[in-house]
Amino acid sequence: MQPSLSIKAGKSNPWKLGLAALGLVGTAAIAYTVIGPPEAPDINLERDTVPVQVQSLPVQIKANGLVQPLRKINISPKEAGSVAELLVREGDSVEAGQVIARMDNEQLQAQVNQYRQGLARAQAELVEKLTGNRPEDIAKAEAEVTRYEAQLQEAQSRSQLATAKLSRQQRLADQGAISRDALEEAETEARNASDTIRQAEAALRVARLELDQQRSGFRSEDIDQARAQVAEAAAQLQIYQIQLDNAFVRAPFGGIITRRFTDVGDFVAPTTSASASDGATSASIAELSSGLEVEAKLPEASIARIRPGQTVEVRSDSYPDQVFRGEVRLIAPRAVQENNITTFRVKVSLQTGLDLLKAGMNAKLAFIGDPVKNALVVPLAAVVTQPDGAQGVWRLTGAAPPFEPQFQVVRLGSESGSQAQILEGLKAGDRIFLTPPAGQTIPGVDNTEGTGL
Repeated sequence: MQPSLSIKAGKSNPWKLGLAALGLVGTAAIAYTVIGPPEAPDINLERDTVPVQVQSLPVQIKANGLVQPLRKINISPKEAGSVAELLVREGDSVEAGQVIARMDNEQLQAQVNQYRQGLARAQAELVEKLTGNRPEDIAKAEAEVTRYEAQLQEAQSRSQLATAKLSRQQRLADQGAISRDALEEAETEARNASDTIRQAEAALRVARLELDQQRSGFRSEDIDQARAQVAEAAAQLQIYQIQLDNAFVRAPFGGIITRRFTDVGDFVAPTTSASASDGATSASIAELSSGLEVEAKLPEASIARIRPGQTVEVRSDSYPDQVFRGEVRLIAPRAVQENNITTFRVKVSLQTGLDLLKAGMNAKLAFIGDPVKNALVVPLAAVVTQPDGAQGVWRLTGAAPPFEPQFQVVRLGSESGSQAQILEGLKAGDRIFLTPPAGQTIPGVDNTEGTGL
């Protein structure tokens, strides 16, 4: 196996190596002396190395994200009851206000019909009081007055006759011509006649008052009372009308039915109405989702380079050959700490791929930042990591053959696609190896697999 660094051609002394080897094993020393030292690797500058270049480097901040609905809600009825009808299936598109289910509402419908009739009666009574009495009602009242006036005249005539008879009987009784019983009978007739007059006068007064009321219409107090009865009937109807309307479960916004939790006949409670919690699914009718976005968690060190409206490239393992476009919609105002790592939630609205991406898919995001001008750039594949964690590249040394590889520690800056920015350790024009020299690859540590030069 060759040593970690390539042997430097022209610097090894074959005689010293041969004598040293002879002291160990003679046959091997003889062969070594005859064959000579191992030759240096055959390095091809164009094939094995690339120059460090100065160019404009587009900055990309990479992160992993999750595709999720822009809005999601679990829909439940406002009143507990049994599902009488389901009008949607999973995958159906609905509009805001569209009925997705109907609860059992037969009793509510009967109550609404009852209070509608009550409201209609109260409104009719109010109209009657506002428009006044009909002509036939007035004519009837006038006839009543006429009838009682006639009765009063008849009673007065009878009273006059009874009074005259009582006067004659009194004179006869004074003369002893009639008995006391006859006199008392005449007195009784006179009193009855007077009572009949009073009764006829009272009935006539009532009839005249009724006629005046019919002619003048209803009192303002009666009209106000009729208005109050209408308002009360309308309020009662409204209560049951609202309950009946609530029996029709409607979509609060337009979207897609992503899940359906119930079937016809299931009993659903209103405790989770309009809830977005996954734990509410057992008491919900359906899950409604609208739009798609990607949520990612970015470290605190990167959040300063993220801004609303920034372009984001979105990739998914489901569509490896496609790149979708997005924009930063929201940067959370509050950090989240998980495992002692501070991150910020960033939401990316999707501009393309809405017809392909699905909620729950994993996504790889590349936030496109402002390019770094005059940056020292090397292929990212050329960057290797040493066992001690130091990052660097294998740099070509020597102005002329024989060339030698030398590990050069560097400080990395921004990364963009397959390129990385070098902040320290190299200069423009340096040539670096695309893969580590033979024997220098560290499996599981280097980011490329060196196959030797």
